[in-house]
Amino acid sequence: MLIAVCSLKGSPGVTTLATALGARWPAQENPIVVEVDPAGGDLMARFRLPDTPGLVSLAAAARGRGSADPDLLAQHSQLLSGGLRVVLGPVGAEQARAALAVLASGPSSPLRRAADHPGTTVIADCGRVDPDSPALAIIRSADAMLLIARPHDDELAHIALKLLTAQQWSRRPCFVLVGDGYPTAEVSQALRIPVMGRVPRDTKGAAVLCGLGTGRRGPDKSALGRAAAKIALNIYAHGHAPATPNGSRAQHLRLAVPGEPVSGVALQPLGPQTRNGATP
Repeated sequence: MLIAVCSLKGSPGVTTLATALGARWPAQENPIVVEVDPAGGDLMARFRLPDTPGLVSLAAAARGRGSADPDLLAQHSQLLSGGLRVVLGPVGAEQARAALAVLASGPSSPLRRAADHPGTTVIADCGRVDPDSPALAIIRSADAMLLIARPHDDELAHIALKLLTAQQWSRRPCFVLVGDGYPTAEVSQALRIPVMGRVPRDTKGAAVLCGLGTGRRGPDKSALGRAAAKIALNIYAHGHAPATPNGSRAQHLRLAVPGEPVSGVALQPLGPQTRNGATP
């Protein structure tokens, strides 16, 4: 299964969520987090890891002998301290875009090949995405696209303008909301897109996932980790659910999240209670 994690505006924590999903992925499969952000990766610096193997060496290998080997992705991954496999993106945008030009070309990328291998889930950290992003080919080939957003007036208004275009990138788009703001069901109804879950603002939990935590609290003990586990389980269940007669699982996904979208619903202005943290 290939999952693309991205945003349409700002930096709401795409890399942190992608890492959290990988760290809390159901034990039935082996996750690999791949940094394909065209702006460059963050995990190398966060965890003080060497620059190779990673996305650049993966692109060189794919160019040299093709991407048909489903184990190619794993061969260019590194292990974080908790055991999560990650393919590190280069820090520089120029290197990242050059690598993506190779990996996103052709009929099948190494990410797609690995994701089609039984027992493997690939979580692609695509960063902030626009119609010109070199990561767009990876998003289009993904089984699910998670759009990360903060549920605030300015960010949701910006997303609403881009949402119609973004929905053409994936047959199964859905939102993950970050932090306080509008209620989950209200966002789902107004934007007419499923909300897979909500991630709380958890500075200490995020620090652990960014390699900065000094305590003994692992991802499973933090509010961020628990929320990521629920989202991961929802995605996993959707990906392994029986297909409907027309071969689609989209309806199953829609039923698995709160707030059935309806047309003609507008977000109401945030009130004092909502601004201070609405119930998801």
